[in-house]
Amino acid sequence: MKSVVSITTKSVQDVQNYLGYYGFGGSQGYTTQQEVEGSGSGIIVGKNDDNLLIATNYHVVSGADTVSVTCIDGETYAATVNGYDEDKDLAVVSVPLSDISDDTMDQIEVATIGSSDDLKVGEQVVAIGNALGYGQSVTTGIVSALNRTISTDTGASAYIQTDAAINPGNSGGALFNMNGELVGINTAKVSSTDVEGMGYAIPISQVLELIESMMNGYQV
Repeated sequence: MKSVVSITTKSVQDVQNYLGYYGFGGSQGYTTQQEVEGSGSGIIVGKNDDNLLIATNYHVVSGADTVSVTCIDGETYAATVNGYDEDKDLAVVSVPLSDISDDTMDQIEVATIGSSDDLKVGEQVVAIGNALGYGQSVTTGIVSALNRTISTDTGASAYIQTDAAINPGNSGGALFNMNGELVGINTAKVSSTDVEGMGYAIPISQVLELIESMMNGYQV
C-alpha cells in the first residue's frame, strides 16, 4: 500500500444548459464552464535526482488542468504529467522531491516489479486503488485469464483478467501477486447487471520499457 497513491484531477469543461423548447421542437440554451473533478490511482515506480515518478492510466490524467497525488499518509502534492502513450492508456506523472516532506518519504516506497509473464490462471492477486475516490481500498481475487483481448476506448489489447473487484477510481492502481510484486496496472472492468467479477489489468512485463521511456518524457 505504500507504493500506491490516489490521483485527483481537475479540469474546466463546457456544459450545455437548456432553457426549454421553442418552435418546432427546437431547444434553446447556453453554454457555461464548470470545474469537473476526477479520481484515479497511481503506482510509485521510480525516483530520480529530482522527482518521484508515478505510473497511471492515460485516461486518468487526460485533459486535466491540474493533477494531485495523495500518499498513504494522507498528504497531497501537486504533480505534472511527465509522459504518456494514449494508445497503451499509460502515463507517468512526477512530483518534485523538494515538495515532499521527510515524513511522507519515510512512509512511501517504490513498487517492487514482478513478472506478469510468470502468472498462472488461478493464482491469487490483490488490487489496491482509490475506489470511488474514497481513498485506498484493497480487494483480492484470482487470475481468471491471461492474454485476454478486449476493446476499450484506446483500442484492443491483451490484458490480465481478474475477479478482484475493480471499481471506478481503481484505474491506474496496482495488481500485486502474493509476494507483493507489481504484476499489472488496473485499467478496466466489464460493467453490466449480467456480469460479475470481470476486471482487467495491463501486464507489467509488456510495458516496462514504455514506462521507463515515459519517465524520461516520452509522449505520444
